[in-house]
Amino acid sequence: MRALNQSLVKFFKTESAVGVLLILATVLAMLLANSPFHELYKSFLDIPVVISIHEFVIAKPLLLWVNDGLMAIFFFMVGMEIKREVLEGSLSELSKIVVPAFAAIGGMVVPALVYTFFNWGDPVGMQGWAIPMATDIAFALGILSLLGKRVPAELKIFLLALAIIDDLGAIIVIALFFGHGISSTALLVSGFFILVLMFLNWKGVTNNTIYILLGIIIWAAVLKSGVHATIAGVIVGLLIPLKNNQKSFHELEDSLHAPVNYVILPLFAFVNTGVNFSGVSSKDFVDNVTIGITLGLFFGKQIGIFSFSLLAIVLKLGKLPESLGYGHLFGVSVLGGIGFTMSLFIGSLAFECVGDACINMTDERIGILMGSLLSGLMGYSILKWVLRKQ
Repeated sequence: MRALNQSLVKFFKTESAVGVLLILATVLAMLLANSPFHELYKSFLDIPVVISIHEFVIAKPLLLWVNDGLMAIFFFMVGMEIKREVLEGSLSELSKIVVPAFAAIGGMVVPALVYTFFNWGDPVGMQGWAIPMATDIAFALGILSLLGKRVPAELKIFLLALAIIDDLGAIIVIALFFGHGISSTALLVSGFFILVLMFLNWKGVTNNTIYILLGIIIWAAVLKSGVHATIAGVIVGLLIPLKNNQKSFHELEDSLHAPVNYVILPLFAFVNTGVNFSGVSSKDFVDNVTIGITLGLFFGKQIGIFSFSLLAIVLKLGKLPESLGYGHLFGVSVLGGIGFTMSLFIGSLAFECVGDACINMTDERIGILMGSLLSGLMGYSILKWVLRKQ
C-alpha cells in the first residue's frame, strides 16, 4: 500500500499526469455512454442543483454547473497565468512574445477559415466556426512531457506562450460572440464590482479572500447578464494583485493547480465527451461540422502556427531560440491542434441552440476527438524523431 501511495504521488507530480487523466476521463465517459449504464450516465449529467438566496435563484443541471461554474475556476487560473507571464514570465519581453504571438494568431485564423470553407452557407453549422481555434494547454504540455528530458526548456516556453495567447483569443471570442439575452442590470452590477476590485488593486490591497468573495458576486452577476460566466473568472484572475513577485499571488495560483488539473478538467472531460454511438452513422463522420472541426484542428492549426511563425521570422520581427530548429517548430505546430478541453467548451456554447434548431452534439464532439487525437499522435511522432535525430 505504501509503495502504491508513493507511486501515485510520483505520478501526480509529472507533467503528463493531466493528459493521462483527461484521456482516462474521456474513455470512461464513452464507455458508460455506450453501455447498459448510459441512462445512469445521462441522469448524472441531469442532476438538478439549485442555489437560492431570497429571490435570487440559480437552477441548473450538473452538466451546466460544471461548464458554467467549475470552468470559471479554470478560467480564473488562466487569467492569473496570463498576468504572471506578462509581468514576470515568458511574455514579459517583447522579443520572446513576437513569434508565439504570430503563431497564436495563425493558429486561430487558419482553423476558423478551414471550418468556414466546409460550412459556409449553413447558418446552424457556422455557429461552430470558433471550435478549432483553441489549444488545450494542459493536454499539449502533457504530450510534450512524455518525450522526457530531451525536450529543450525553450520549446516548452514557446508552447506555453503560444497556448496562453491562444486562450486569450478564445476568451475574447467567447465574450464577443457567445452571449445571449443580455441583461443590462446584471451587467451594471458586475461592472460595479469589477470597478471595486480595480480600486482595491490600485490601493494596494493584497488580501486575496476579498477578491475571491467579490469575484463570486461578479460571477453570479455575469451569469445572469447573458455573457458567459467564465469570463468573470478571467477578469477576476487578471485583477488579483501581483507586485514585486508577490508571495500571496503565487501561493494562490499554486493552490489552484491541483484542483483544476486533477479534478475540474477531468470532470469537465467526463461530462462532455460521453458520445453515444448507437445513433451514429457513417454520415456523422463525413458531416460538414465534423470535417470542419477535424481538419481545422489537424491541418488548420499546424499550417496556421507554422506559417505565421515563419512570417514573423522572415520579416525579422522575432526569432526562434538558438536551441530550436524548424523541426521543433513544426512538431509544436501540430501539437497545437489538440483542442480538446477548450474546443469542447466552445462547442458546448456554440451548439446549445440556434433559434428553433439544435444541432446534433455528436457531430461536434466526434470532430474534436478526431482532430485532437490525430494532432497528438502526429505531433508526438514528429518531435520524437526530431529529438532523437538531434
